[in-house]
Amino acid sequence: MVALTAEKQDQNLLSRMAAGDGHGENSAYFDGWKAYEENPFHPINRPDGVIQMGLAENQLCGDLMRKWVLEHPEASICTAEGVNQFSDIAIFQDYHGLPEFRQAVAKFMEKTRNNKVRFDPDRIVMSGGATGAHETVAFCLANPGEGFLVPTPYYPGFDRDLRWRTGVNLVPVTCHSSNGFKITVEALEAAYENARVSNIPVKGLLITNPSNPLGTTLDRDCLKSLVNFTNNKGIHLIADEIYAATTFGQSEFISVAEVIEEVPHCNRDLIHIVYSLSKDMGLPGLRVGIVYSYNDRVVQIARKMSSFGLVSSQTQHLIAKMLSDEDFVDEFIRKSKLRLAARHAELTTGLDGLGIGWLKAGAGLFIWMDLRNLLKTATFDSEMELWRVIVHKVKLNVSPGGSCHCNEPGWFRVCFANMDHKTMETALERIRVFTSQLEEESLKQTKPMAAPTMMAKKKMCWQSSLRLSFKDTRRFEEGFFSPHSPVPHSPLVRAQI
Repeated sequence: MVALTAEKQDQNLLSRMAAGDGHGENSAYFDGWKAYEENPFHPINRPDGVIQMGLAENQLCGDLMRKWVLEHPEASICTAEGVNQFSDIAIFQDYHGLPEFRQAVAKFMEKTRNNKVRFDPDRIVMSGGATGAHETVAFCLANPGEGFLVPTPYYPGFDRDLRWRTGVNLVPVTCHSSNGFKITVEALEAAYENARVSNIPVKGLLITNPSNPLGTTLDRDCLKSLVNFTNNKGIHLIADEIYAATTFGQSEFISVAEVIEEVPHCNRDLIHIVYSLSKDMGLPGLRVGIVYSYNDRVVQIARKMSSFGLVSSQTQHLIAKMLSDEDFVDEFIRKSKLRLAARHAELTTGLDGLGIGWLKAGAGLFIWMDLRNLLKTATFDSEMELWRVIVHKVKLNVSPGGSCHCNEPGWFRVCFANMDHKTMETALERIRVFTSQLEEESLKQTKPMAAPTMMAKKKMCWQSSLRLSFKDTRRFEEGFFSPHSPVPHSPLVRAQI
């Protein structure tokens, strides 16, 4: 009997969902993670390894967290000081969550929004991180085949989080670098019409504010226009606000919860917020995700669905104690903003010195780096060539703009808060060496009669080098998706390629 291939075995033994590739992880975003996992950087044990700059994680304030935990052993039921509450916390808890947990989270959400809004603890629905929260919202608001408008560029994980198990389509709202990738009503209307032509019923608009991957924030007028647009269309507005407390410098975060107070006759049944403690508090491993909806029915259904991804009662207990310590929370937020600002300045100052551009922004755990001048051609194929060199030769895992559905090749997301100062110095040194080598080679290639710009020289250099060593850098599986379409897309996206 001829042995079946793995693919045929999957088809026979597994469900279509399990055997398919709808998980959205066939993209350069996740391939960069694989390159890091195969050869992770360590200053002593693996100094030539890949530095992880594709992980949006806030590790700059871990010392503050450790200090608080050591000073408050009673917050854990697994210590001598907290074990008396073990039986009360370890027994079954319903999916409403501990009252003290919901109250503490609601208060923290208010604080991260400068106490300009109030959140009702009874509307707090917990979930296993923002990933679970987003999927829960998608299940509540849309049927398979229906869609959400999503401004580009957007977080690559949305293709997995919102589409894989729900069958929902993501309809790109194309934004451009010419205006700083701002969301315009014209772009929204165009995307809405494209969805209509493609027979995709639009159920909502999903925004990230502050933006991942841009690091920008939406101003009040823009938010009002988004609320009015969705209200006028009778569709939902889902605001991902998981980076609310990561603003620094002069940047200001304004929540949709604040703006709806200023929009006359706003239908609040259409307004929903996704939040978590992964970014603002640097606690992604605790998997604390939140759905906050102004729609009573959505709250009821989302709470029932949360039984598939609850936050453990032990974690709820710890978080309730921690967030109720207002002095600690105030100090943590203050120092986190200062440290984010300092690290952002360290990275951008280094890039400025090398003549590398980046989108001006003041929020998030990353920058949007501009390498368009280094592309051989203004195509996503050329972007991928450059990205492979950066990952496999320079040994930096950055995320190419194509994986974020950016419509302009040459942009890259670079995370800066998930490493210590020495590692950041090493990353900047690798970039410096890379650009220096380009300059040296460009001088050798420059003809007397030609006077190309330095960026043009660098472009010629890395292209020449790439042709010599490209086989060494290409380590991808067969069937890798086009950079312009890095994951299985909705029919609308496929139609536009």
